[in-house]
Amino acid sequence: MNDCSILHVGPGACATIAEAIALLPPDDGTPARISIAPGFYREKLVLARANTTLEGAGADKTAIVWNDGAAVILEDGERRGTFRTATLRTDGERITLRGLTIENAAAPREEAAQAIALYADGDHFLCEDCVLLSHQDTLFTAPLPLKEMQKNGFIGPKQFAPRTPQRQTYRRCRIEGDVDFIFGSAAAWFEDCDIVTVDGRQDRSTPLSAYVTAPSTPEGQEFGYVFDRCRFIAGDCPDGGVYLGRPWREHAKTVLLDCELGAHIHPDGFHDWNKPHAHATVFLAEYRSAGPGAGHARAPFVRTLTDEEAQAVTYERFLHSLD
Repeated sequence: MNDCSILHVGPGACATIAEAIALLPPDDGTPARISIAPGFYREKLVLARANTTLEGAGADKTAIVWNDGAAVILEDGERRGTFRTATLRTDGERITLRGLTIENAAAPREEAAQAIALYADGDHFLCEDCVLLSHQDTLFTAPLPLKEMQKNGFIGPKQFAPRTPQRQTYRRCRIEGDVDFIFGSAAAWFEDCDIVTVDGRQDRSTPLSAYVTAPSTPEGQEFGYVFDRCRFIAGDCPDGGVYLGRPWREHAKTVLLDCELGAHIHPDGFHDWNKPHAHATVFLAEYRSAGPGAGHARAPFVRTLTDEEAQAVTYERFLHSLD
């Protein structure tokens, strides 16, 4: 990478990641990179410069952690709300994250409610070799849906921003959570990732009901979420209690290609979020799933792709889908 600017965070350099972000040159279309030394960085961050890479020393060595929960009441008497909780928010085109752990440590879920680790906003976003940790709403793939379902449901930094379609890529990442922990409207491609369901509750006296994805794919958008050769893993979850997803909005799309499914996956595969009217508009599908969570008779609205249909779901087509 031919960086126009390389900033370092660690001994003898910037003391914090926020300091390095503040020192980035203006975005003139040339790339920049922030290199982060091993360490535990307790920071809440916004990276809004396009064409910028934030690179750690490895997800097992470099961690960014904060702990904002949606249920917290702020000084104005209002709840913080989901979209003000993110540990890291990116807001620009062609931003790359690599070799980092990003965690929202707000817990337990009963008290914290939603707690975003990564709020990814920007076309051609790339996240490689990262670990994303939280419980409910770990990863938000912007933009927001067009309309709120309840007043102030979208309160936050992009509440009134244009809903710009975007493509996001996640490679060799580990993403952990329990309820709707990958959600949003982006066209997002997940390749060779570990998708890990954990139980973020303090009170486990009742059975866990968990959902991996909650896409809000806009009507007419070709791609929603694609999981290519990913592994759906049970952290501390019982068998059969975890759905692959449910539709946050009525045109939700999620496709699994050649994925390994643990025994924690519910036999129905997907849940309809009690929206029977959406059965005809969602696109929730699998192709050649394997493992103990595969091979069951799925819910009637879940599709099994043919060879021909699966062959049309390619990364190249995904990258050009919004051109």
